[in-house]
Amino acid sequence: MLKLLKAFALSLNMLSIIPFFKVHTFYKGINGYSAMFYPFVGFILGSILFLIHMLLEPLLPLMHLSVLIFALWILITGGLHLDGLSDTIDGLFVHKDKALQIMKDPHVGGMGMIFTFTFLLLKLSSVIHFELFYFLPFILMYSRFNAVLALYFFPYISNGVGKLLKEELHFPHMLFGLIFTLFLAYYASFIGAFFVCLFILLLVGSFFKARLGGFNGDMYGFLIEVTEVALLNYVILTQLT
Repeated sequence: MLKLLKAFALSLNMLSIIPFFKVHTFYKGINGYSAMFYPFVGFILGSILFLIHMLLEPLLPLMHLSVLIFALWILITGGLHLDGLSDTIDGLFVHKDKALQIMKDPHVGGMGMIFTFTFLLLKLSSVIHFELFYFLPFILMYSRFNAVLALYFFPYISNGVGKLLKEELHFPHMLFGLIFTLFLAYYASFIGAFFVCLFILLLVGSFFKARLGGFNGDMYGFLIEVTEVALLNYVILTQLT
């Protein structure tokens, strides 16, 4: 039980700014369990955003509230995945032999800045036109489950924390995440989004494997962000039909 609690605390700290027990030490034996909790942490973060939206909806103009939720979405995750997005984009605009080195550079390059700004505009517009905010917990759950699938099925090409996570992420951990994700998605009648996630994973994963040989930590952030925008627009399309 203590191992699971430490793993959950580590997962929560890695994916959000919520302190919980402030566990940042990657103890041997808890890292696979930590990854197992990613979908659960995503569900918690999405639930916080939905609860805030539900409480403030009677008090604020809808567009202003949507922008507020968008800002809180970034803040509650510490901008971690957006940082991975911008670093990944910078790495894609250099020769593949230098890509990982460029991604480790703490400075954001011009292309990373331009594409990230454009991406944020798209995500903001998606949130503004998004109406079914009770799906936010499931969108954040799915996007982080996609990171678990990428960890499990695709090579890891760096020496960062992801290497330790991949080494300790075994089939039972991945299966737990799958069952948890599909159970909640089925309960919410949101199974169709699962196939959108798989499509994004195969598309992004195949590209990174062909281009760079696999994933690193920044690319997981890229995958999470792209999955979230894809699911936001999937819901927008379905709510219009």
